[in-house]
Amino acid sequence: MTRSYEALYIVHPELQDEEVTTITEKYKEVVEGQGGEVDSVNRWEKRRLAYQVKGQREGIYILMTFKGEQSPVVELDRVFKISEDVMRHLIVRTDDE
Repeated sequence: MTRSYEALYIVHPELQDEEVTTITEKYKEVVEGQGGEVDSVNRWEKRRLAYQVKGQREGIYILMTFKGEQSPVVELDRVFKISEDVMRHLIVRTDDE
């Protein structure tokens, strides 16, 4: 069953635009490689964090919306957890049942 999801993740605030683009493409490919379909990837500006995360007080927020089965969610969560370039992440299901 195909469901809608949002993945919000925070990357290091001092990354250049090209590096952020490379990172967003990497995670987009993870979802698509598991049979998911990415609807949009929105980069927000640098924002102040509520508390320090990995020694940083700011971060660049990226919101990715996608559709798919359970496998893209599981794989994306696994990759986020082992990636050095993601400071924090959250994946939520957005469709209503």
